[in-house]
Amino acid sequence: MIVVNVKENESIEKALKRFKKKFDKTGVIRELRRRQAFEKPSISRRTEVIKAAYKQRMQEEESN
Repeated sequence: MIVVNVKENESIEKALKRFKKKFDKTGVIRELRRRQAFEKPSISRRTEVIKAAYKQRMQEEESN
């Protein structure tokens, strides 16, 4: 449960902005969207390998 204390003389908009930021950090919406459609384990492994190769390439370019 997310708790946001509204400080004295603080606008509701600022408190709402802090709430939204905390909510985004929890990753609830991302998890919900990920679970809506089943993804085969082989496909998820393949995407992980592709991401890892991309990150490695970027690090190599950065070091050169």
